[in-house]
Amino acid sequence: MSKHPSELRDIETWIFDLDNTLYHVSANLFDQIDRRMCNYVAEFLNIPAAEAYKVQKSFFREHGTTLRGMMECHDMDPGPYLDYVHEIDFSPIETDEVMAKALAALPGRKIVFTNAATDYALKVIERLGVDHHMEDVFDIVDAGYIPKPAPEVYTQFVEKYDIEPSRAVMVEDMARNLIPAAALGMKTVWVQTDRPWAHSDEEAAEPDFTTDSLSDWLAEVVGS
Repeated sequence: MSKHPSELRDIETWIFDLDNTLYHVSANLFDQIDRRMCNYVAEFLNIPAAEAYKVQKSFFREHGTTLRGMMECHDMDPGPYLDYVHEIDFSPIETDEVMAKALAALPGRKIVFTNAATDYALKVIERLGVDHHMEDVFDIVDAGYIPKPAPEVYTQFVEKYDIEPSRAVMVEDMARNLIPAAALGMKTVWVQTDRPWAHSDEEAAEPDFTTDSLSDWLAEVVGS
């Protein structure tokens, strides 16, 4: 692309999505979560797994997350659901020394902004070895269970951390989640993966930067 990471030297706040962004998509953590979501929906609604899978995916498309759909359509308590779906094997996540080194050299605040739960996010960033670089985690509970890309959640996030959007960057694997950030005036970075749903609204997102390896890209930023 025509833009160069050196343009980001004056950024004050770095905002990172978690899943398939801070860690590489090949770790497949979300595949584990996806199966557990399906299991929970099947048990909660007392329906076969195949039907639960269809419900799960329709809620993701129509409500942004399965959680939101289950809350709105079936009055589900989010707490037990979040605990269950995030109870997974974290061993595929390994220490990312390249990212840790880059974050240490990267000026500005670093905050995780995720549709997942904080306890889960903390386990991931601890295994990556980057937890001490992150100021905070803004999770789905903080957002009132309203998922990205709802614009009001971005406004809430910006206000909570007193962020100047024009001096901020948002990093995401889902293209559509970058659109509200750009509308606020943030720079955007799309971490591209092979997951079809991550490409939704790709053309509308028009990210400032793209990469398939966040660690290598951050190393380029601090080295530029």
